[in-house]
Amino acid sequence: MRSAILAFTAGAAWVQMQPVLPAPVTLAACAATAVGGFLLLRRRGRRLAAGLLAGLLLGSCWAALLAHLALRHALPLTDEGRDIAVTGVVASLPHRFDGGVRFQFDVAQTDTPGATVPPTIILSWYGAIAADPSRVHPGERWRLVVRLQRPHGNANPHGFDYEAWLLEQGIRATGYVRPADRDNQRLTTWTPDARYAVERARGWLRSRILAVLDGKPYAGVIVALVIGDQRGIDQASWDVFNRTGISHLVSISGLHITMLAGLAAWATSWLWRRSFFTGAALPLRLPAQKVAALAGALVALLYVLLAGFGVPAQRTFYMLAVVAVALWCGRIASMSHVLCLALGVAVLRDPWAMLWPGFWLSFGAVAAILYACSRQPDARTRGWRAGLMVAARTQWAVTLGLAPLTLLLFGQVSLVSPVANAVAIPVISLFVTPLALAGSVLPSPLADLVLGVAHLAMVLLAWPLGWLSAPALAVWSSPAPSPWILVLALAGTAWMLAPRGWPQRWVGLAAWTPLLTHVPDAPVAGRFDVTAFDVGQGMALLVETQHHRLLYDTGPLYAPGANGATRVILPYLRGRGIGRLDALVISHSDLDHVGGAEAVLTTIQVGQLISSLPPAHQLLQKAPHPARCTAGQGWNWDGVRFEMLAPAMASYASPGLRSNARSCVLRISAGSRAILLAGDIEAAQEAALLRLDAGRLRADVLLAPHHGSATSSTAAFLQAVGPTLGIFQVGYRNRYRHPQKLVYARYGAMGIERLRTDEHGAVTLSFGPVLGVATYRETHARYWYGR
Repeated sequence: MRSAILAFTAGAAWVQMQPVLPAPVTLAACAATAVGGFLLLRRRGRRLAAGLLAGLLLGSCWAALLAHLALRHALPLTDEGRDIAVTGVVASLPHRFDGGVRFQFDVAQTDTPGATVPPTIILSWYGAIAADPSRVHPGERWRLVVRLQRPHGNANPHGFDYEAWLLEQGIRATGYVRPADRDNQRLTTWTPDARYAVERARGWLRSRILAVLDGKPYAGVIVALVIGDQRGIDQASWDVFNRTGISHLVSISGLHITMLAGLAAWATSWLWRRSFFTGAALPLRLPAQKVAALAGALVALLYVLLAGFGVPAQRTFYMLAVVAVALWCGRIASMSHVLCLALGVAVLRDPWAMLWPGFWLSFGAVAAILYACSRQPDARTRGWRAGLMVAARTQWAVTLGLAPLTLLLFGQVSLVSPVANAVAIPVISLFVTPLALAGSVLPSPLADLVLGVAHLAMVLLAWPLGWLSAPALAVWSSPAPSPWILVLALAGTAWMLAPRGWPQRWVGLAAWTPLLTHVPDAPVAGRFDVTAFDVGQGMALLVETQHHRLLYDTGPLYAPGANGATRVILPYLRGRGIGRLDALVISHSDLDHVGGAEAVLTTIQVGQLISSLPPAHQLLQKAPHPARCTAGQGWNWDGVRFEMLAPAMASYASPGLRSNARSCVLRISAGSRAILLAGDIEAAQEAALLRLDAGRLRADVLLAPHHGSATSSTAAFLQAVGPTLGIFQVGYRNRYRHPQKLVYARYGAMGIERLRTDEHGAVTLSFGPVLGVATYRETHARYWYGR
């Protein structure tokens, strides 16, 4: 059974890596082959081969079938961007943000003739609703006028796949509510449905907690521990939690669910054995062990529902449910069987769950604990010493066992995690979480006292965590390992975690050598690589030579705490194992270019900031060695020439000049290959560059000035540059309509190949004897892209 479940998971995982889904006819043939092969092999006594074949094929068929069903609902291209009236129900806990509120919406009917809207969408509501976001509650039925677009997200290496997440949630369109108050009407305050009841309960609990802890720094953590909603935790707190390796504790984790279920089971068993003090002899009617198992499973289910049914919570509930069923059926299963059954149920219910780190870390942690801690403690060690030894070995198993996976998924490992968890686990799991749960349901003023104590405990815990996270060595960064390095490291980990008596366990560390010595890839001397990120409507490019790296612009500001750096650039740098930039060039002060600069400067080491920012700009106070970009600057790195072509020094003396006109224009060349990064210059600046020295503009690749606006990319400028490739860093359906159709057509008419980040994702360029071009949506093609 275990091998069949693992094969089923592998088959489902294979589907998630495919650019195109198998056709329905292929799925039917595959399922028939699985059944026929299983029966044939079983008849010949090959039970293992039969289970592997059937599991692999059926896992592939099941995942592909669910994908076909999920993709059958789509927003027609003709319905994108137009006003559509819909009637439906608020289906999720609304998320409040600066300027509005965001929620899932179950569409019951489309009121606009001829329009087709998928059954579940995500809506943002701006404007008047921002003043009172509490107007929207789960279960309410509304008639709204909306504008929608098909699922789309930024596509970058080591980045979050928003389109896959939308597919997993069954959401096939996103959009916003139009500011037409007379047309946006609440029809009913409640729609009977179990899902809406759960979401309404989560909203009620969140409101109670936030009312008591209004303005408190860790109110978001208390909310996360009670209902699993982590969106209220600020980025600074997340940085500390991630660097100390305790982020798994600031949510409804498996540890918390197990603790609560165990407490419920113990209390139920104690009361049942005493027949609730009624003299009814209940244990004679039904064994207390079975009642306790049922009570624990039901409490776990309730808590998991409050958590929003996340993967770690699912895994814990399924394991507890399997144990409860085994007890009721009189068949005590081994823990490996329990873990595999939980894995199978999780994949059966949600084959997309394996796309997220939580899936692998959750099941990986339990597997590491079962493998390393299967033996009983030494008989000579009893009492609290035995408990301490088990806790220490468990933490050692989780830390060591998950290190290779953590490096693969995040590009870094917390070195202080064992110490931080030793402090945080008892405080959060045994003290803060029970108080938070009790305080969320107790009446006032008792709730104020209990929640206040829980918050105070978090405040006191934050001090040692902050101290542990401060040193640079608190986190070890390394490039994401290649498959062979990962497999070798996992084998070494299994050797090191083997039970006592296994020969020379320390030898397993030798298998970690490639992992520990892995360094970021870099071009050879005299060549350079450029990565143009997909940051939406903004600019951000990473230039790499043999020993140096330069970041040109940092993408837009999406929302407070969310920008091109935190969502795209920094995850990419971590995944590549890059911890230092030799230079950061900010072309000008527009938010779509400078939005992520502060996050870059405060997160990784930057050698120098070169920009056209005004002297009073706050970034100049935080930057090391700030300098103005001016025409005539130049330097050489590893055989690669960097030349600043604009702006002229005289432009800084013109206070009325627009920031676009003062963009830093950088030309990078090696041998006969070159790229020109033109920022947001417009026709007047292009003409000035032509008058100055048109010959210096020649480049193989041109970053389209001002995202391809109508005020840039004149024919004379394009002719002087003479690129073979033009890159347009633009957002999907951006409000500026970049690139303008006339300008985009001009590039094509001049024989220039065009790549748009909204269509192709991140673009990677290799400048050598030949120009290498790769786009993320092609090299990492998935069946849900563009669907």
